[in-house]
Amino acid sequence: MKNISSLICGFLFGLGLAISEMVNPAKVLGFLDVTGNWDPSLILVMAAGLAVTLLTFRFILKQSRPLFEHEFHLPSHGKTIDRQLMTGATIFGIGWGLVGYCPGPAIASLAYGQTESVVFLVAMMAGLYGSRRFRRSAARS
Repeated sequence: MKNISSLICGFLFGLGLAISEMVNPAKVLGFLDVTGNWDPSLILVMAAGLAVTLLTFRFILKQSRPLFEHEFHLPSHGKTIDRQLMTGATIFGIGWGLVGYCPGPAIASLAYGQTESVVFLVAMMAGLYGSRRFRRSAARS
């Protein structure tokens, strides 16, 4: 049941990304271009996501456990803003602004057979692998 619910949630998420055109890099870059030909339509997508979160998050966390899991898996680091978080957020933002993809929409855009989404995902996986190797070598020294 857990896998079926994950599949349904993933499908709904991907469908929402496709309907909102967040899988279209030109749409995302138009939203990010606040000093040029700005397209504010993605604000509605973000507002809808924020509204759902605000309305449901506290209610969900008051439950003893999730529906198909033994416990909630929440961040354990607390609310610390450190160098690693800021570096990661900066790299993410630069990548998003340069190509118009973030990981979720890039994966969803694979359904359209776009070559640039494949290139983006390969580069993202290489970056993840390189980051892990870098952290391991830094921990050894």
